[in-house]
Amino acid sequence: MSRRRASWGWGFADAKLDPSALGPLVAGELGVALRTPEAPADPGAIALPAPRVPVPARAPFSIDHGDRVAHARGCSFPDTLASLRGRVPDAPDAVAFARSEDDVEQVLAWAAAEDVAVVPYGGGTSVVGGVTPRVGPAFAGVVSLDVSGLDRVLEVDHVSRAARIQAGASGPRLEAQLAEHDLTLRFFPQSFELSTLGGWIATRAGGHFATLWTHIDDLVESVRAITPSGAWESRRLPGSGAGPSPDRMLLGSEGVLGVVTEAWMRVQPRPRFRAGGVVRFAGFGTGAQGVRAIAQSGLHPANCRLLDPLEARGTGAAAGPGEDRAVLVLGFESTDHEVQDALGRALAICRDHGGEPDAPTAAGGPGAAGAWREAFLAMPYLRDALLQLGVLADTFETAVTWDRFDAFHAAVTGAVREALGEPCRVTCRFTHVYPDGPAPYYTVLAPARHGDELAQWEAMKRAASDAILAAGGTITHHHAVGRDHRPWYDEQRPDLFAAALRAAKRAVDPAGLLNPGVLVDA
Repeated sequence: MSRRRASWGWGFADAKLDPSALGPLVAGELGVALRTPEAPADPGAIALPAPRVPVPARAPFSIDHGDRVAHARGCSFPDTLASLRGRVPDAPDAVAFARSEDDVEQVLAWAAAEDVAVVPYGGGTSVVGGVTPRVGPAFAGVVSLDVSGLDRVLEVDHVSRAARIQAGASGPRLEAQLAEHDLTLRFFPQSFELSTLGGWIATRAGGHFATLWTHIDDLVESVRAITPSGAWESRRLPGSGAGPSPDRMLLGSEGVLGVVTEAWMRVQPRPRFRAGGVVRFAGFGTGAQGVRAIAQSGLHPANCRLLDPLEARGTGAAAGPGEDRAVLVLGFESTDHEVQDALGRALAICRDHGGEPDAPTAAGGPGAAGAWREAFLAMPYLRDALLQLGVLADTFETAVTWDRFDAFHAAVTGAVREALGEPCRVTCRFTHVYPDGPAPYYTVLAPARHGDELAQWEAMKRAASDAILAAGGTITHHHAVGRDHRPWYDEQRPDLFAAALRAAKRAVDPAGLLNPGVLVDA
């Protein structure tokens, strides 16, 4: 039996958390009285305007009320707040459920003829407004093009360890099919249960590997997409120096250049050897120095996530409720050889930087590492429950070089605290680390101003984003640009690159139908 998606916010209906059970814990952390949990609106009672354009009364098109409501949002804070309250300011005029490339081509042709914008949609997990059908008044209408029906592993090359996979396959769906061949993509973003391969490619998603293969880019062998001007398919190669890469143009293009339909991906056998450990540091800054040494050592741990003391307490990784130490979760894995020696060397590096290791355990096993992993998977559901309790909860992420990190961290956390006022809680962890810098991931909690949450969030988002760019970071490491990050992306990218990207878009999408408002204006 397939699980039912939640009618609002993140995930599946059967995994939603009971906000009442969280109230006392959160009140203790923030020191404020919480509201009675707010009940989500009935999506069936939401009034939608009639479609603005005549929609073909045949597959793959749908104007069903439930389909239009479900595709009116992603999972950003503004999207989640709107769905909790039953507000749908940007419903698509229709939803098209593609089951083949022919369906994709048919939808794009119809959209071009009717002057309708097309927003590609996979798992609907964008936290930056990437799938929200907010396209402005320049088009007669907008259709959400759902490719989740393209969900098969089509071909496996055991010799080269690669698989041709359709773009609509969710994480569990593609892993289940690869398991039949004793293979795995080994790419596990936090959104794994819902997000799709095409979404990962279109947003340059980050997976669970903290070093080395950090982004989906590292696993892509070739990509195929359908554009309004025809098919875009790159040659399948292990590597190439033949000019700018067609794959690289589609990676991170967020649906503005074409609709990704399939890709050849590098796969591997499931790891046979694993080892993990937990290290505690006196402070986050000290822990960062230890992590930098590991990142520059060439050991390439699969997991190397540093949690600040507040993050460690909130996720159960702390040794006790009063512990005020940073926690590093380490893990190594291999399909070929034992990894205990690599773990031992990493622990020695940590000791050299003042770290105190716990007894080593299997990566992802019980103890602090296991507690953190369970909390990591539940975090998106927790955000929704907190909103019901009257708590503004959101995250943002970035990357910066090591030489700038201390000043960067102070500037970003200070800007967020100033924007929100007290009480608020700003925590940080490293999701990925590189020899030249970390990818810090921030979580923000503050009492929400009821009825004014969106303005409160916008002020926080603006303060954080301004501080990130001013201190030398990137507006996003792996969440993508979407509509929410567009002003800061415009500031970050070179103007001539923007002109080149607009020219590329005009070549493949002359009418500017694909995901208007994302990355560039047509």
